[in-house]
Amino acid sequence: PVGGTLREARLNGLTVPPTQLSSYRGKPLIINVWASWCGPCRAEMASLDSLSKRYKGKPFKVIGISTDDYPEKAYAFLERTGTSFENFIDARLELENMLGANRLPLTLLIDAQGRVLAKHYGAKDWDSAETRQMIAKAFGIKL
Repeated sequence: PVGGTLREARLNGLTVPPTQLSSYRGKPLIINVWASWCGPCRAEMASLDSLSKRYKGKPFKVIGISTDDYPEKAYAFLERTGTSFENFIDARLELENMLGANRLPLTLLIDAQGRVLAKHYGAKDWDSAETRQMIAKAFGIKL
């Protein structure tokens, strides 16, 4: 829930090696939960990648978690779209359930201590001036 702290979880690598969720502590984090079959997820992926590239992971990090049943379908989508930020696979839906992704896409803003600041359901233009301003305000940073 918003205001809660994320518990530890294993992130199974899709485009990067597996890691622990806690490895992202110390810097604000944007987590996008998506699936290759989800139209709104596909629609917003380019803006998330653009946001990630714009800031190069310095003030915050962007990661994706695919809920696809088949990792090869998720990976093929990322390859086809040229998505460059780190992505993980959640075929068992453990993270989907933990994060509350009862509909997709879901994007969470997480502070440096792992606390959920905001949850956004549905597609959004993540690299628009308005959205960047919302991110800066949520994280208390200057972009």
